[in-house]
Amino acid sequence: MIDALQAAPRRMVWGVAALLHAVSDALQTRFAVCVVQGEISGFTRAASGHCYFSLKDAEGQSALLRCAMFRRATALLDFAPGDGQLVELRGRLTLYEPRGELQFVVESMRRAGAGALYEQFLRLKAQLEALGFFAADRKRALPAFPRRIGVITSTAGAALHDVLTALRRRAPQVEVIVYPSPVQGAEAPPALVQAVLTANARAEVDVLLLCRGGGSLEDLWAFNDERVVRAVAESGLPVVCGVGHETDVTLCDLAADLRAPTPTAAAELAAPAQAGELARLQALAGALMRRMDQRLDAAAQRLDRAALRLARPTEALQQQHRRLALLAQRWGQALPRTVERQTQSLDRLQERRGRAAETLLQRHAARLDSLQARLQALDPKRVLSRGYAWLDDGQGRALSSVHQLEPQTQVHAVLADGEAQLQVLATKPRA
Repeated sequence: MIDALQAAPRRMVWGVAALLHAVSDALQTRFAVCVVQGEISGFTRAASGHCYFSLKDAEGQSALLRCAMFRRATALLDFAPGDGQLVELRGRLTLYEPRGELQFVVESMRRAGAGALYEQFLRLKAQLEALGFFAADRKRALPAFPRRIGVITSTAGAALHDVLTALRRRAPQVEVIVYPSPVQGAEAPPALVQAVLTANARAEVDVLLLCRGGGSLEDLWAFNDERVVRAVAESGLPVVCGVGHETDVTLCDLAADLRAPTPTAAAELAAPAQAGELARLQALAGALMRRMDQRLDAAAQRLDRAALRLARPTEALQQQHRRLALLAQRWGQALPRTVERQTQSLDRLQERRGRAAETLLQRHAARLDSLQARLQALDPKRVLSRGYAWLDDGQGRALSSVHQLEPQTQVHAVLADGEAQLQVLATKPRA
């Protein structure tokens, strides 16, 4: 039997590292460079610049390939990769020995389409947006000082711990009521809808937080379900949605009254910091006390002045007597002066009136003399006294032309000292 055992061939026993190394060599030899197409899922970019994600089968088969794209290759991209995008990758298959995982090291990436799940997201977004679920006028303001906050999330996830930690740190006076619900998988959408309906029916909180940690587009798909989006949009309670990380955007984020980048940020937006509000109250109380002190000081000063006046009424009365005496003295002195001024004014007026009357009489007398001289100059008798005569035809009509006379005509003449009847012997017109 010993000889038989010694004659049997020995089997090769691999060490784990040696086996993985051998498999890695075989993969690199068989798949040195290959091209694969699929849909991005769980895309993350590390601080070092490297990118890590999974590639799903584009035909919907349950196949997943983990991928790594290092910073050198990432710098050559002409677009921003994201979950749901259909891409074509060129690279090589390797085995990541520390975890024994198959990995595709990407050397280049180009877009091949939007991806089935992402296209579904865009179609549903356009449909709900057309119904007005994302309109800005539907957004409501959050209560400034909520007393109770409702949290809809999974009790097994880190999101609940983050929310409770943030509220305990910022606003320990706020009560928290948890409405547990799965946040991933096929059972998540109806459970989330029921949690929203329950919170509204019980009406025991002032605002609702809809929370979940980060994940791929598939992980967050429950928050893109139309039923959940409608429940959030139609909620009677204000809703703050804090799903995923900063770059994750779901349809519930768009339908909620306020979007928070993370669950912790949702808690911070829903409840103001107690320390800040207490400091504000303290500042207001200090300002109120200073104002009250100022008012009390002013009132005390007025009271002191009033008491001082009431304590010496005799002095006030004497002051009024002195004032009255002064006014009486001024009045007694002012009356004679006023009478004297009025008398002087009357005398001046009388003197001016006398001078004006005399001047007027002189002016009228001179004018009368001028008119009398002009009248005397126009007196016909003075003209006749200078040798002139007034001739008429005996009927009172003046004769001023030889053409009015004929020989043997009787003419009546008026002279300076009488009248005469004349007869025309002949006429001689002047050439």
